[in-house]
Amino acid sequence: MKAIYYENYGGADVLQYGEVPEPKVGPDSVLVDISATSVNPVDWKITAGYLDQVLYTTFPIIPGWDASGVVAAKGPAASEIKEGDEVYGYIRMDFIHAGTFAERIAAPIRTLARKPKNLTFAEAACVPLAGLTAYQGLVNALGIQKDDTVFISAGAGGVGTFAIQIAKSLGANVIASASPLNHDFIASLGAEPVTYGADLIAGISKQASGGLDAYLDLNGGPEGHRPIELLKQSNRVASIADASVAQIGGKYVFVRPSIQDLNHLTKLIESEQIRPIVTESYALKDSADAFKSNMSGHTRGKISIVVK
Repeated sequence: MKAIYYENYGGADVLQYGEVPEPKVGPDSVLVDISATSVNPVDWKITAGYLDQVLYTTFPIIPGWDASGVVAAKGPAASEIKEGDEVYGYIRMDFIHAGTFAERIAAPIRTLARKPKNLTFAEAACVPLAGLTAYQGLVNALGIQKDDTVFISAGAGGVGTFAIQIAKSLGANVIASASPLNHDFIASLGAEPVTYGADLIAGISKQASGGLDAYLDLNGGPEGHRPIELLKQSNRVASIADASVAQIGGKYVFVRPSIQDLNHLTKLIESEQIRPIVTESYALKDSADAFKSNMSGHTRGKISIVVK
């Protein structure tokens, strides 16, 4: 089958397009004919070797954890799904080797859910990793409730766009940071936009004079700690970028596969409360260009990779 793969760490230029062996379907996995996948920052960070100290890798590596497609075959214990089902999922294995930038993947049954009926395959493939990250940060880690005032950093990015919409669906008041060029876009999703940088705290304070109930940090770094001073409870912070929030009682979020959480996202999508924001699309063979675009740090929403 055709796939994108790499044989050593490096930048986007190490990605190759060519033939790789067909996947083996285990007893509790299904063979998915992949229609689309998507690019996430973690993909090129793994490719660059940044996570080598914490993730086991076996070369050659096919990148990617997101996928949507059709079940082509299944193992004898995979009774929850039948051949021909349209599915999507955050297909993360216990080590890095066989990813979703390929024509097919043998996916553990625990990683897949029914594809939302009102999304194309390309749109659906942009949901799992980013959508689950936002959902698990807001719902599982922060317990966002109706009328909470929550600040979300990097609101225009892949996780941020989902986080704004999910928080709004929960009845929260949302403030989100973005560059001035993205303020109208942020507002269209339902958030009050503020500009990151020197005026960040003043901007948040203007929108939340009584302080923040919760803070979802999607950036990390020195600036990631500044909004904590505005929290009514200093431990009601969750971060996907800075594990040190645990030292003040906050939660570090590294997204986990969860059929239950993915099914919640499906319900929100099918009830038109949230939608994936897909602003770029590439063919599988052009995945290196998709990596480079995402690496620029200016991606609005998500980038899809169309496999077929």
